[in-house]
Amino acid sequence: MGFFEKLKNGLKKTKDSMMGRIESLLHSFTKIDEDLFEELEETLIMCDIGVNTSVKICDILRERVKKEGVTDPAQIKDMLKEVITEMLGEEQPLDLSTTPSVILVIGVNGVGKTTTIGKLSYELHKSGKRVIVAAADTFRAAAIDQLEVWTERAGVEIIKHNEGSDPASVVFDALTAAKARNADVVICDTAGRLHNKKNLMDELRKISRIVHQQAEGCALEVLLALDATTGQNAVNQAQQFNEVADITGIILTKLDGTAKGGIIISITDDLKIPVKLVTVGEKIDDLQPFDAKNFVDALFD
Repeated sequence: MGFFEKLKNGLKKTKDSMMGRIESLLHSFTKIDEDLFEELEETLIMCDIGVNTSVKICDILRERVKKEGVTDPAQIKDMLKEVITEMLGEEQPLDLSTTPSVILVIGVNGVGKTTTIGKLSYELHKSGKRVIVAAADTFRAAAIDQLEVWTERAGVEIIKHNEGSDPASVVFDALTAAKARNADVVICDTAGRLHNKKNLMDELRKISRIVHQQAEGCALEVLLALDATTGQNAVNQAQQFNEVADITGIILTKLDGTAKGGIIISITDDLKIPVKLVTVGEKIDDLQPFDAKNFVDALFD
């Protein structure tokens, strides 16, 4: 099955819920008026697109309807597709321009962070890159063992210490190994939950400092893993993590298990952070780069 078909299948719940509501609404109107826009705004909010983004979408639609002299409610659907595509912007691939390049994966426990690292390792390894994974989530019981299983499946190396070790020292050893072995990419797992924002900030700063000391000038991605099934809670998590980390992109997991895929639009518009990767299944090859055009086509077509 190709990437687009996987995405289309993964978005089925979101498509059925979101587009079903939108089409039902548009069919219930015979003319375009303020009542239509108000109901459309409510519908978009119910589809986990978020209040601010929903209001913005409807404001843009009002302007275009007026400018283009559109009178048929059925035409709103195509216009909505255009607006959402523009909001999501161009695809922003991972920056892996240096050797090594470093990827820090952050996020709360339970979002699928470890499995996503396994899938990402597999994709990079399959593309010919030598990957080393740093098991720097040393606080969670069995996190290291779980990551070891996934790296073995992906066919990549892992650097690990004992549970409870200093995460930054694991990252240090992984970067040292990467330079010695001429690895292309180092992926660092990080703790999903520390006691408070200060602890999280201190830990991420320490790891970031080690990265810049050991791999000066390296391309660095800080990817936040979010669970699509949590809807607007995922947006709240992103806002909190964005306060303590320089996030370069989002990995949206479990997109196949939810009708709340509309949060991609909210995240991109509200936080101005690109969604770079999505997972649409539980298999090792079910991670793919996020492509806005494919996402919107899968929703609307």
